[in-house]
Amino acid sequence: MKLDGKVALVTGAGRGIGRALCREFARRGAAGIVVADLDGALAGATAAELGGLGLQCDVADPVAVEAMLRAAEAHYGRVDLLVSNAGFGASALDLDDALSAPDATWQRMWDVHVMAHVLACRGLLPGMLARGSGALVNVASAAGLLSQAGDTAYSATKHAAVALAESLAITYGDRGIEVAVACPQYVATAITGLDEQTPEGALPGVLTVAQAATAIADGIERGGFLILTHPEVLGYLQRKTADYDRWLSGMRRVRDGLRKGAFLRTKA
Repeated sequence: MKLDGKVALVTGAGRGIGRALCREFARRGAAGIVVADLDGALAGATAAELGGLGLQCDVADPVAVEAMLRAAEAHYGRVDLLVSNAGFGASALDLDDALSAPDATWQRMWDVHVMAHVLACRGLLPGMLARGSGALVNVASAAGLLSQAGDTAYSATKHAAVALAESLAITYGDRGIEVAVACPQYVATAITGLDEQTPEGALPGVLTVAQAATAIADGIERGGFLILTHPEVLGYLQRKTADYDRWLSGMRRVRDGLRKGAFLRTKA
C-alpha cells in the first residue's frame, strides 16, 4: 500500500516505534494520521506535531477501542491503514522460571498483543471490505518467530500475534485487504531497556526507532506479509525450523549468556 493520501491509525504511538511510524507516514504524504496511546498527553503531543488526531485509548478495553475507531472515522471519513503497535514487556527477565509471570501479566499481554488487534480489525474490516481496499499491520516482534529467553508471556503472545496475522491474510488477502506482520528485533526502546535517544550505530545490531519505522514503512509500501527490520532474522527462523532440537540447544546457550549479560533481548 502506498502511503501517500492514506489515512493511518497507529496504536501505542505516543512514543517509540509508534511515534516514529507516525512521523514516517507523514513524511510519505499520509492524508491523515490518528495517534492513539494509553497516555493521552503523549498522543496529543505527537498528533499536534503532525497535524493529526490524538486519542487516548487502552487497546485492551473493547469499549475504548470502539470509541477510538468511531472517532477516527468521524474525523477523517475512513481508515485505510491500521497499525497495531501497542505492546509492553515484563519488567525483568526470569531465566530460571518460565512460568513466573502472574496471571494478570499473562492476561494483559494477551489483551494488548492479540485481542487489541482482533477488536480493531472487527471494527475496521467492514468498511475496508466495502471499499475493496485496506491494510492491517500487526507489529509483533522477532520474539514472535524465535522466542525470548526469560519472558514466556511476551513470546507466547507475540507468537499468537503472528498467527493471527496469518489467519487474516488467508481469509482476506484475496479480497483487497493487505495484511502484514512486522517482527523487529533489537530497537532502542523502553521495552529493550534502552534509551530511545540512543544514537544510530551506537550499539551493534540495534536500530533507532526512526530506522525501524523506515523499514516497516518500506515493507508496507512494498507489500508482502513478513516485514523484518533485521533481515538476518529470516536466517535464524529458517535454521530454527530446519532443526528444532539444535535451535533449542542454542537458545539455552543464549539463556546462559543472558545470565552473564552477554546478549541483548530479542524483543522490540
